Amino acid sequence: MKKNTILLVCGIIVTVLFIVFSTPLFEALCYQADFSNEMYNDNLNLISAIITSAVAWVLAGIFYYAINSVSFSRWYHWLIVLGVAMVLSPLIVYFTCMSTFDSSASDYSAQMLAYCFFDLIIEAVLFTVASFSIRWWSSNCRHTPIPE
Repeated sequence: MKKNTILLVCGIIVTVLFIVFSTPLFEALCYQADFSNEMYNDNLNLISAIITSAVAWVLAGIFYYAINSVSFSRWYHWLIVLGVAMVLSPLIVYFTCMSTFDSSASDYSAQMLAYCFFDLIIEAVLFTVASFSIRWWSSNCRHTPIPE
């Protein structure tokens, strides 16, 4: 098996493991009794994990295959896309979870900020994993962020 395929498979496995074990991970990072119970009961940890994973893989795919430009293939361009992912994912997670909490008349805005901070860190890790998993087939950006 080629190195490129092995890296893609490893990236997919890491992402699937994150989705499967999202509830224990998020509870280990920011456990607060009432908030964590609400997140668990409404299955919001799984929804957050799916959103985080989707944003990471979609934005990595956009960078490496849709943009795929020589003039946009430096490490700092990759860092800009990483920054967009790190802002976009927690915002989507925040508004998704808060809309669920608003329908149940619960106020967990302070807890959601801490939760979204950890989601931001996880997004950075997943975006990096997705980048190193799919960058090899890009014609112009395969050397970004770190050359081979």
